[in-house]
Amino acid sequence: MTTLDERLVKPRLLDRLVVRPEIGALLGAVVVFLFFTLVTDKFFSASGAATWLDDAATLGIMAVAVSLLMVGGEFDLSAGVMTASTSLVTAILATQAGWNVWLALLVSLIFALTVGAFNGWLVMKTGLPSFIVTLGTFLALQGLNLGVTRLVTGTVQVSGMRSTDGYASAGFVFASTVDIGGTPFQISILWWLGAAALAAWLLVRTRFGNWIFAVGGSAPSSRAVGVPVVRTKILLFMGTALAGWLVGSINILRFASVQANQGIGLEFQYIIAAVIGGCLLTGGFGSAVGAAIGALIFGMARQGIVFAGWDSDWFMLFLGIMLLAAVLVNNAFRRRAERVRR
Repeated sequence: MTTLDERLVKPRLLDRLVVRPEIGALLGAVVVFLFFTLVTDKFFSASGAATWLDDAATLGIMAVAVSLLMVGGEFDLSAGVMTASTSLVTAILATQAGWNVWLALLVSLIFALTVGAFNGWLVMKTGLPSFIVTLGTFLALQGLNLGVTRLVTGTVQVSGMRSTDGYASAGFVFASTVDIGGTPFQISILWWLGAAALAAWLLVRTRFGNWIFAVGGSAPSSRAVGVPVVRTKILLFMGTALAGWLVGSINILRFASVQANQGIGLEFQYIIAAVIGGCLLTGGFGSAVGAAIGALIFGMARQGIVFAGWDSDWFMLFLGIMLLAAVLVNNAFRRRAERVRR
């Protein structure tokens, strides 16, 4: 009796699923969706969907970028305050200096990419944990935001974007709505889906994606086989800064004002969404699609609690439970995936 070579045996469906980091997040999203659909009337309506998708969109853009960085084995605690910093640069140049909005957006983009590159370079140059380096950047940006804004405007807020040159066209690109069946959906949802698709393609279909997994798994081993570790990690930090600029641009053009202390604390939500989506805190394992789904769970839960008429404080309880459950589930799936791949 002959035995088929195990390499020729088609993997079972269950085995093919467990190697996907985002499968746990997908199951969690289905559970959350069904739960709030049953306990509320508005959740499953078009307007309800527009609300929780809008809630998830900007969080999702950042979570996707953060997930790539986490797969690469690093963290960026300056990601939240970066959204405010780029908004402030754009707003101050447009409202106080009289620049065209598009030119102000370009300068704020250059600012973001420079900070991101500096974070990556400093982490690689010094060998310090990215947690410490980006914590320092977080504090520096927070101080700059408050100090410069107060110096220029006399307050901690910049407003008046709607009267600036170029606002209409920039607002159409970053802050308009798309009407679907009579219900307006924010264009930020499209930006979120586009960012998730691009990040997923980069991670699983390109050589750069292989580099990300390699440096997150073991930087010394990656360097030994020719992977450009320094370049890869600097580009990943620049990616989170780019996402921060995009979210900051969406926010300033949508709301036409920005507070200097905006974005503080959101960096932990980005990390939590990435972890819920299947990223390990140790690096080398994760999914951009999973991070997008993690953000979706955030949006559905936060708005579902509002639709149900519950106290919003319950959201933090839900968040803590989801984080602990995600860590346990992700570890279980990772161990199962390692057994399947052997």
